[in-house]
Amino acid sequence: MLIAIKMKPFLLTLLAEGSFTLVGRYAPSPTGALHLGNLRTALIGWALARQSGGRFVLRFEDLDARSREPFRALQLKDLAALGIDWDGEPLVQSNCRSRYEEAFAQLKAAGLVYECYCSRRELSQIASAPHTPPGAYPGYCRGLTPTQRARKREELAKVGRGPALRLRSNQETLTFTDAVYGPQTGVVDDFVLRRSDGVFSYNFVCVVDDAYQGVTQVCRGRDLLSSVARQNYLHQLLGSTPPSWVHVPLVLNQTGQRLAKRDGAVTLAELGERGVNNAEILGLLSSSLGFAPVETASQFCQQFELSKMCREDWRFLPPR
Repeated sequence: MLIAIKMKPFLLTLLAEGSFTLVGRYAPSPTGALHLGNLRTALIGWALARQSGGRFVLRFEDLDARSREPFRALQLKDLAALGIDWDGEPLVQSNCRSRYEEAFAQLKAAGLVYECYCSRRELSQIASAPHTPPGAYPGYCRGLTPTQRARKREELAKVGRGPALRLRSNQETLTFTDAVYGPQTGVVDDFVLRRSDGVFSYNFVCVVDDAYQGVTQVCRGRDLLSSVARQNYLHQLLGSTPPSWVHVPLVLNQTGQRLAKRDGAVTLAELGERGVNNAEILGLLSSSLGFAPVETASQFCQQFELSKMCREDWRFLPPR
């Protein structure tokens, strides 16, 4: 079953002309300044788009309650400071709720949505159960009768909660190819489309947004590799074409965990206070990927080759 998503005018024009333009995107959450891991991923995605003569679009994933508008301007400033430019106005998810509602209503009308009443505790128990793929939901609430659903709703209402809304999937796995990590087979379960607080899920909105923005290539951290199968499946249901995927190594902190803003001097401003300028930061990012140091984003774009990129995670030690 295919459900059409409305495409942005520039994409319709390209299709009408029979031409193809690669469209890459970068989609940070405006919850603070970008750290080196965020910036390195943005730099790679930007270079891949510009090397092909393609477009590079931005999107602020600000449905998280921690998002703040001032951080959007700060993140744009940081990208520009490194020489990363973009095409058009950045999309802001909080301005796109009507489009999400429309796509969600179409899925619901097609019988592809059902209520889930499981608590966080129950979900954590499910995740640790044997023979259950990591992170997969086995569909406990999928086959409940109308009477059982009504009782579950009443129980949740007594504690001030509502049900989450899940996709009724008809597929267990999906195979795809990542440009860096090769052929992959991922889980396609009944994943959440809308949380119990009414907020649409990441897996849902990013698919709708990528279709709307005409995104053809997504470059992001390898920690998101497990979400591709779900997103590709949803693209199929919505009648849009999945992008090509480029997952890149992570930047880690001193203890080997994924870098976070709390890990010391990891943002442009913090590093600048310690005497590290933007040209030196670009050189550091380039070297971390296995390439010669550079001083500008343009120089990085000229020498970057995805096939020669280091695939090992990089442990960053902030200057003291």
